[in-house]
Amino acid sequence: MTLDIRGRAKGPGRAKARGTPTGRGGWWHRLRRDRALLLMTAPAVGLLLLFTYVPLIWTTVAYLDYDPFTQGLWTSPWVGFDNFTLLFEDSRFWDAFANTLSITFIQLVLFFPVPIALALLLNSVLSDRVRGLVQSILYLPHFFSWVLVITIFQQMLGGAGLLAQQLRAHGHEGFDLMTDPAVFRFLITAQLVWKDAGWGVIVFLAALSAVNQDLYEAAAVDGANRWRRMWHVTLPALRPVVALLLVLRVGDSLTVGFEQILLQRDAVGPGASEVFDTYVWWVGIANTDYGIAAAGGLIKGVFSLVLVLIANKVAHMLGEQGVYRK
Repeated sequence: MTLDIRGRAKGPGRAKARGTPTGRGGWWHRLRRDRALLLMTAPAVGLLLLFTYVPLIWTTVAYLDYDPFTQGLWTSPWVGFDNFTLLFEDSRFWDAFANTLSITFIQLVLFFPVPIALALLLNSVLSDRVRGLVQSILYLPHFFSWVLVITIFQQMLGGAGLLAQQLRAHGHEGFDLMTDPAVFRFLITAQLVWKDAGWGVIVFLAALSAVNQDLYEAAAVDGANRWRRMWHVTLPALRPVVALLLVLRVGDSLTVGFEQILLQRDAVGPGASEVFDTYVWWVGIANTDYGIAAAGGLIKGVFSLVLVLIANKVAHMLGEQGVYRK
């Protein structure tokens, strides 16, 4: 530390003496500096607390013999892990768990790469007008409800659908994919691709727009063709976004579309369509076994948290940011 002409300390020691963020009172300095941003985020934080963290109090239902009609949360008898024992002894729970993981794996393989491929294809289109038109068409189904999406698929692939009628009109046997349990997992994946692939395209196109165009020009000067430029410039630019979305998708693996599957459950039967969320809904709402349903929901939350931590650690090992970094 040195002294200026008036004998005052210069350097880091002087900054601490004045109470800047590196010294005493730093949190108050940051609070005053960022008060406008804090006020802007306060409503969102309030909603998050009200609808996400306050309801966590009701996870204690998993340890209670809970009946909302005769006993409240604070007066229901404590049963410990009895609800978890009954849950693990139910074969329907394990069937739903297996179906959930199977559907998740299929969607990771068949759905997750589709927005990436479409974004790469649109990014190679030179005409901005054509690119905007195609992107709007791809994005439009995202606003459709699942009732409308399933109705459209029913009119196309159902037993009385357009394709089945055309086959019968030309002397062939028709089909009904909407009631076939063997193809149900692939059917709901196709519905998901048609509905939400356009939403993913926007995310990856935003990442591609941030790529420095000088890198493409430098690669072209070095003799790289279009495929080489995509492999060495475009894909590395997408890798952080892909890693982030993959971590989030793995953490959300036990949620595979409650409304979508519930609407088609009766058509293919619970053996092929029962997943974690529909099982919890039928047990908790239809059969009023709230304790068992809460136990299932708690297991889902813990399992999803573990998956996020594991996937985030793998992303760090691959050199990516992931969801967070210490």
